[in-house]
Amino acid sequence: MIRFSLHCDHAHDFEGWFRSNDDFETQRKRGFVSCPECGSQKVEKALMAPAVSTSRKQEKMALAMGAEQRKMMAALKELSEKVRENAENVGDKFAEEARKIHFGETEARGIYGAATIEEAKGLAEDGIEFLPLPVFPDDRN
Repeated sequence: MIRFSLHCDHAHDFEGWFRSNDDFETQRKRGFVSCPECGSQKVEKALMAPAVSTSRKQEKMALAMGAEQRKMMAALKELSEKVRENAENVGDKFAEEARKIHFGETEARGIYGAATIEEAKGLAEDGIEFLPLPVFPDDRN
């Protein structure tokens, strides 16, 4: 799933989740995407900055978890594991493989791996869709 920042022709900003860019375009053209605030069907994607983590410099964040947060964290971890189970790990060749898939040079498939901030910015500038996968403490072994 891909989360897009969207805006309508009345300058209302909102988000939507889609299976792919093609899924968004198909739904938009068929009139299934509308602004939740005003109902306008003239909806476009807004520019989004990628959220990419690198191993070179990581900020430390803490989360004091109650029961609800632990439940959400477990669901997020399960989703992350399912994504990894159903995709190919291409390691540090992520940007290269994502471009090949995007430009039809290789078969379309789910992939995951690592990218530098510069590579991620380049992918975003080229209109290549990707999402960061969370890394959990017990994944870092």
